[in-house]
Amino acid sequence: GQEIDFPGGKIAFTRRMKFLPECSEKRVPCYRVLDDDGNLIPGSDFEQMEKEIAVKIHEKMVTLQVMDTVFYEAQRQGRLSFYLTATGEEATSVATAAALSPDDLILPQYREPGVLLWRGFTLDEFSNQLFGNRHDYGKGRQMPIHYGSNKLNFITVSSTIATQLPQAVGVAYSLKIENREACAVAFSGDGATSEGDFHAGMNFAAVMEAPVMFICRNNGWAISTPITEQFRSDGVVVKGQAYGVGSIRVDGNDALAVYSSVRAAREMIVRHQKPMLVEALTYRVGHHSTSDDSTKYRGADEIQQWRTARNPVSRFGKWIGNEGWWSDAEERELRADVRRRLMEAIRKAEREEKPRLGELFTDVYDETPLNLQEQERSLRQTLQNHPQ
Repeated sequence: GQEIDFPGGKIAFTRRMKFLPECSEKRVPCYRVLDDDGNLIPGSDFEQMEKEIAVKIHEKMVTLQVMDTVFYEAQRQGRLSFYLTATGEEATSVATAAALSPDDLILPQYREPGVLLWRGFTLDEFSNQLFGNRHDYGKGRQMPIHYGSNKLNFITVSSTIATQLPQAVGVAYSLKIENREACAVAFSGDGATSEGDFHAGMNFAAVMEAPVMFICRNNGWAISTPITEQFRSDGVVVKGQAYGVGSIRVDGNDALAVYSSVRAAREMIVRHQKPMLVEALTYRVGHHSTSDDSTKYRGADEIQQWRTARNPVSRFGKWIGNEGWWSDAEERELRADVRRRLMEAIRKAEREEKPRLGELFTDVYDETPLNLQEQERSLRQTLQNHPQ
């Protein structure tokens, strides 16, 4: 029964040699509000949602679905070099965006265009980035889908996995120092939890008590690596607790549950100035990207089951339909309208000129160093020698 002060606080002694088990026998349950058919589960805790917000969430998820289909087709036609869809994961990004404040800074991975859609990024802005034309905010120097927007507090997507997680803690800590009523929100996939940056970021956030929300889209696959080969623990939610971070596991295909849990987590983060982790259980229905063929490593029936029976968009659509807020006719009209507007945005973006050549060498240094000046001279000389 004796206790002693060790570094970190009081610890009791025991005579029994007892090792902690590898995993607890019971898995952490998953919070959900809507069943697979979009009906409210009786007795659920959830944030009441106004009609206007619910309809906007559905519209943005539908827009994202159509956008993914059209841009994917454009890549297959050779008009884009690369694309990556968020099919099956629409609820995680759109409902999260709806639950946040516009002042919250987003550090995305690459399946979060739903956040930009919610915040008002236009179909023209998406198209300009994908085609890398002179209106692209990245001036054509980033891969397609690496969106960014200063105005919308959306930090530019980076290809490298998990680097945004420790960065988000730094961003959050600066918000704390400035006494801002906002938090940083970092998205990642389950594969990112195998990177050192995930663990450094979690520990850094817990120790510094930074107002940051980590949202892990646990979608079953890190490209072709299934989660069974990714970790032995009970998914991601238990990792938060191990670092001293409050955590919840939520059904990432239930927009109402995502909205409710993210709103509650944000309130705790801002009020108590502490980090939180949200593990959203979802599924990547599409290929990892246009460079991947996922039928090589998973069954077509598994994909089909998630595409139809567990579709987050139709599930939420049924709920707002039951509430009398949405109809099949409105859905058809919206899909046709988005497709028409997208075709127009693509045609416009394709015709635009590319950024000026000199901009390849600007924006990193205050004064262009000699090696870059030399590279620019060499490039211009090559173009002069080979005008074709």
